[in-house]
Amino acid sequence: MSDLPITNIGSIGSMNGPKLEEVKPGSGKSFDIVINEAMSKVSQVQNDVEHAVNELATGGDISEAVLAIEKADMSFQLMVEIRNKLLGTYEEIMRMSI
Repeated sequence: MSDLPITNIGSIGSMNGPKLEEVKPGSGKSFDIVINEAMSKVSQVQNDVEHAVNELATGGDISEAVLAIEKADMSFQLMVEIRNKLLGTYEEIMRMSI
């Protein structure tokens, strides 16, 4: 393991992952459009993982595959947390009396 060179992987801000746009009030974007865009970006990250794993299987760089897998894992966890918050909000609204 000591013969592996350690290189700088860059700062977190310079990662080439998908960036979510900030939606400002009154921007005209509806909630379902924002959610669909976010889900398509997560889907794209997962497609990148499939590509990186296929490249690894044919002799590609393992660090790229590991980074792609971690990005996909983090984006999936984020979408699960967003879903959980949305479900919690929906349940809270349903408990409200009219």
